[in-house]
Amino acid sequence: MSSTQELVFLPLGGVGEIGMNLGLYGYGPKNDRRWLIVDFGISFAGPDMPGVDLILPDIRFLEQERSRIEGIVITHAHEDHYGALTYLWKRLGLPVYATDFTARLLEAKLVGDGADYEIPVTVVNQGDRFQTGPFDVEMVTMTHSIPEPCALAIRVGGQLILHSGDWKIDLTPGVGKPIDLQRLRELGDEGVDVFVCDSTNAVREGVSPSEADVKVELTKLIKAAPHRVAVTTFASNVARMRAVAEAAMAAERDVVVIGRSMQRTVEIARELGYLDGLAPFLDEETYGSLPRNKVVALCTGSQGEARAAMARIAGDQHRQVALSSGDTVIFSSRTIPGNEKAVSGIINELTQQKLRVITDRDALVHVSGHPRRGELDQVYNLVRPKKVLPVHGEALHLQCHEEFARGKGVKDVLIIRDGDMVRLHPGSLKVIDHAPAGIIVRDGRLMAPPEETGVQERRKLSYGGCVTISLIVDGRGELLGDIDIVLFGMPDETESGKPFEDAVRDAVYGAVISIPKSRRRDVELVREAARRAGRYAVVEQWGKKPLCKALVQRV
Repeated sequence: MSSTQELVFLPLGGVGEIGMNLGLYGYGPKNDRRWLIVDFGISFAGPDMPGVDLILPDIRFLEQERSRIEGIVITHAHEDHYGALTYLWKRLGLPVYATDFTARLLEAKLVGDGADYEIPVTVVNQGDRFQTGPFDVEMVTMTHSIPEPCALAIRVGGQLILHSGDWKIDLTPGVGKPIDLQRLRELGDEGVDVFVCDSTNAVREGVSPSEADVKVELTKLIKAAPHRVAVTTFASNVARMRAVAEAAMAAERDVVVIGRSMQRTVEIARELGYLDGLAPFLDEETYGSLPRNKVVALCTGSQGEARAAMARIAGDQHRQVALSSGDTVIFSSRTIPGNEKAVSGIINELTQQKLRVITDRDALVHVSGHPRRGELDQVYNLVRPKKVLPVHGEALHLQCHEEFARGKGVKDVLIIRDGDMVRLHPGSLKVIDHAPAGIIVRDGRLMAPPEETGVQERRKLSYGGCVTISLIVDGRGELLGDIDIVLFGMPDETESGKPFEDAVRDAVYGAVISIPKSRRRDVELVREAARRAGRYAVVEQWGKKPLCKALVQRV
């Protein structure tokens, strides 16, 4: 290998955070690298970004390097790994490689979002191997909480990189193939130079239970339920969907699918044979005609989404579906960090209606799709990597994974963050450059950096409200008429009982009058004096800092 040829890895999302996974592998001389993108995900906005719908990776670097990028490989069809394609692919127009299930979900997602374009996808199945540019990519069969997850064995420049994607060890996954441990052993025998591996559950000891264990528990719960049962889970978890259906069959109940995204996944899963052998699922229109003890409702909304089925059912706002005292609701999912309040609110609503609510705190109704330390240990023993990059996790997860890898005898382990360009070969792992790795937000119909969408001001509004001041001065610097004050999101009165508007108006009047008349003709000077005085008056009377805008008109 020439000394000018380098192999690098550059994450633009998903390292130092959960979600928004986007990584690049680059090969070649510094000024003419060829790139391969792995995954293209989104994350979801928390309460610190009011009004924002989605968070997407900043792809400025990809746009600059577009002519050198060979394509995009998607490891699996979770939103945090492929969800940004529908919003950002048009900016790049690159080839996309994915399994059949992922390709069909992407197509359905585009149709559901009303997109006026298609994304051509080259379908590559688990176990397939293909070449794009200098990259020889093998789709290694893994197991996760969705059909057809793959690790990528990337061969380039005489090196073998194993990019794990999301995975766990499950030999009884419910649908699809079990993890291909034999192939992982063979890759280890070939010699894994760098292992770029999921860190999500590196803090947890032991081994994650199987989907088969969840099916046993669901069957027991549904058989024991005296009346209706509603199960909510991730719409993409076909194995869980099948487990619910098999549990319903064992209890002689029909399954009714509630929610568009769940229905969409059911259709694709049936086309691909993942629901073979099950009784047909029923549409929500049939729900009301079924006996209370003969129905299982499979619902969207496990994360407390306001417009999803479970939220509407809990609020008694669903057109077709209602629950009654004594019915059972099973949350067959984990709550994604940031969604706790929304999920808790729905659970409280259901509990107030005297429904029995079961979560993963009460029974084995959910298992993680990520490897605990026991599973990491098994796979490390198979692949025996020379170097390790922990990814897919927050700082604590990455640190625990680093300690684990060193404990397995791997000497070259490096913790990096989004935007760090790390050299994989030649030499030891080393950060050699940095790239822009911010975010853009989908805010209504707009997509832009957060500072351009008003998100920061919205956040301030939620804490301290807003003051708007309007006044008029004439050419001689005299105040004309009253000073208008409009307050948003603020108290009506000060602590002493004085109307808050009057307190602000008095402060602004005093500040403006204190400016010599000759200088009041300077509109900017008056505007800033009024703004500062109004804001200070609120701080003095209330102790909080509002947004404050002053409008000064000169006549």
